Amino acid sequence: MAVPLREVHKRRSTITALPLYYSGHLLMKHRKEKIFKRFHGELRGATLFLYKDDTLDTYTEKLDLEELKTMELDSPYEKKAPTIFTLTLKTGEVQLKMDNPDKGEEWRGYILTVIKKQLPSKLQLLPGQMLQLEDVLAQEKRRNMPMPRPPLPPRPPFLSSASTYSSTPPIKDVPDGAPGVPECFFNVSRAEAERMLEANPECGSIILRPSTHAKNYALTLRQLTASGPVKKNYRLTATDSGFIIELDTPVKASSLNDVLKYFLEKTEYRLHPFMSSQPYDTCIDVSPAPVNISLNTPIAKTVPKAQVAPMLRSNTKEERPLPDEPVDGEYINPDDHIPDRHKKKQVHFDGELRDALKLRRDTIDSAADKEEVYQNQTGDKPHTVQWMNKKQEKPTKL
Repeated sequence: MAVPLREVHKRRSTITALPLYYSGHLLMKHRKEKIFKRFHGELRGATLFLYKDDTLDTYTEKLDLEELKTMELDSPYEKKAPTIFTLTLKTGEVQLKMDNPDKGEEWRGYILTVIKKQLPSKLQLLPGQMLQLEDVLAQEKRRNMPMPRPPLPPRPPFLSSASTYSSTPPIKDVPDGAPGVPECFFNVSRAEAERMLEANPECGSIILRPSTHAKNYALTLRQLTASGPVKKNYRLTATDSGFIIELDTPVKASSLNDVLKYFLEKTEYRLHPFMSSQPYDTCIDVSPAPVNISLNTPIAKTVPKAQVAPMLRSNTKEERPLPDEPVDGEYINPDDHIPDRHKKKQVHFDGELRDALKLRRDTIDSAADKEEVYQNQTGDKPHTVQWMNKKQEKPTKL
């Protein structure tokens, strides 16, 4: 099932991560080739992406127009003749051909606008097409708006005196950990950086350092090869917009962090920034015991004493009455022993209570003089029980 063109364009935008300015069919061939090949081209940013078919989302080839040196027409503009112009890049020459001369003139206008960041003066285009070029020019300027440069790392004093560019003002020192300065930057010379990488391979393999030239920096790395470890040094030239990595094909970077990122990506992250190792302790010391405390005997817990406010006493000494002693025959009310009470109440029997007790005692004594006969539970003969009165000398049998 064919993928909708809308989905294809969306995937292209995601892969390239660049705005689309112009697209159309064209023919292209390199200098050594004899036959033009047909492609579907898209101008995104300052890069020309070439696709074998309009339905493919992955480009076959791309041309970095930032490296464009010259752009020449093989023949002047004619309405009935195809347009062919030659692009001279750092990697070689490429020829583009458009069967429709009007489309060829549009392609030339868009390419020159993106590269020179201004509208070309001589173009055979309509006013509406020129307005579209103005919109593309505004977008490209916003996309390439220069970012503020991060502060440069400090330079060691022994390099400042050896600088051959005495007319340039000295660079202000930046404190350690300033934004934009990688952690693998060290104020060392080339020989010292190589010795650090050789002596501590486990700490990393890339060191950023100052260069012997003012405002320039260098990158030293140690890379393992089949024949053994190899140390290399690269120059980083500072510009108004960032840095240039001096390679066979120079590479631009906006900051030292981007320079480091470029080297990590090109080495497939097999190299790592150099991080100096930090010392660690290997033993634990016991703190001395406090004075007057034994570590062997347990310490008894002390409970703090309650603090009571002092009692205020008057100057005159008052005598407190002693409690009354209980009298025989008197009862003490149990409720009187509640802590909240400090007085004891005595309960006395009145005359009627004494008479009732005396009458009860006489009744018990008179009943004792009578004989009580009872039947036991076993069914035997009844037993006769005699009660003896204390007043009688001999027991009386009834």
